[in-house]
Amino acid sequence: MPKFVVEADGGSRGNPGPAGYGSVVLDPVTGETLAERAEYIGVATNNVAEYKGLIAGLKAARELDPDAVVLVRMDSKLVVEQMSGRWKIKHPDMKPLAAEAAKVMPRAQVTYEWIPRERNKHADRLANEAMDAGKRGKQWEPSNSSASLAALDASAARALAIPQGPPGDAAKGAAAVRAALASGEGTRTRAGAAAGARAGSAPAGADTLFGDPADLVAPADPAAPASGPDTAAAAAAVPATGASTAAAPAPTAGQGWGPDMGTPATFVLLRHGETALTPQKRFSGSGGSDPELSAAGRRQAAAVAESLAARGTVQTVISSPLRRCRETAQAVADRLGLTVTVEEGLREVDFGAWEGLTFAEARERYPEDLQAWLDSPKAAPTGGGESFASATRRISATRDRLLAEHAGRTVLLVSHVTPVKILVRLALGAPPEALFRMELSAASLSAVAYYADGNASVRLLNDTSHLR
Repeated sequence: MPKFVVEADGGSRGNPGPAGYGSVVLDPVTGETLAERAEYIGVATNNVAEYKGLIAGLKAARELDPDAVVLVRMDSKLVVEQMSGRWKIKHPDMKPLAAEAAKVMPRAQVTYEWIPRERNKHADRLANEAMDAGKRGKQWEPSNSSASLAALDASAARALAIPQGPPGDAAKGAAAVRAALASGEGTRTRAGAAAGARAGSAPAGADTLFGDPADLVAPADPAAPASGPDTAAAAAAVPATGASTAAAPAPTAGQGWGPDMGTPATFVLLRHGETALTPQKRFSGSGGSDPELSAAGRRQAAAVAESLAARGTVQTVISSPLRRCRETAQAVADRLGLTVTVEEGLREVDFGAWEGLTFAEARERYPEDLQAWLDSPKAAPTGGGESFASATRRISATRDRLLAEHAGRTVLLVSHVTPVKILVRLALGAPPEALFRMELSAASLSAVAYYADGNASVRLLNDTSHLR
């Protein structure tokens, strides 16, 4: 029975705004492009455009072979989860679109898989081409796009004598095509470059929240000064090796039929916006004055709220009990139409007698205690503060409980420097001293996707200067 891979995407420049979709039908063995669809649909939301892209892709697959088994791959978690039956469809605009998509082909012939945005570049490009055409008052035409991909990919496959064997040979065939196109063998054109991008190997699940990693991973700069304000101990930027990691390789164009690890639980980690203490780089933990957001912090919270609303993936908002986090979380929740749940386990550590001091002031007043704290995660701040070892146990327990409660969901955790760093460190498998090598800007976002096999992938964003 024939198998097709359908990759679909949709976009809206304004959400709602001028919108379009793109879809491509691929041969799962060779990665060959079999059909392309794209259309400008006028003013609509991202989700409407994504559903229309799905419908067009399924119809294109049906035209090729109505009896085919189809794997749909999209970077829209909403569409994938709703069409898989795991999420309810509540929005009135989505219900008829989902029903139409379900009728295109028998449900038993179609399965769905979420992929990161960077592995959906072909469909994304088609959607953008459709929107660009709409801006010019025209509709998308295949002759102006990448329709020649099919012939080029097919000729490359034939030139390499790729075996057309059982599905188990798919990985070899697709890998050979990508290797040849990337190295310049066979046909190396715009289409070949696109095929290479389409079969990229970014960490699976890393972009449950985010989008193109080029927009999101802050380049590590070992020479850059640290600016993690809640504790001045952030003495160096994140090492280059810590910017993004994944424990398991991502599926390629021909490997979508392997074991299903299921949808990961994704924690989107948001550090609260600035307070009056933040730019002064003073210790500000759970034992201090519990400051409110500054004017800059409120602007940051509003900007993050808009960004997360545009992405549309967060389902639950959970906050530290401290005021600066609750205010940041409420700004996001109000924009998303959600409520805020307060979680005691997400609070910042208690810095004891160092609360309100700069790092230099703490060193001057408590030099031995501060040095001991830098030397060992078991050492606590002067005056009964909480050690990093104790905080790690608390935060690990909180993480495990929240993972059990929110399996397969995308949850926003609004917290502080130390809890976020600990969650990232644990996901990376880094040693405790890594906490002193991370910079975490106010209102910065990170995301950790947790998989059923215990592995995790991490995505970081630190530059929030545009949010001020």
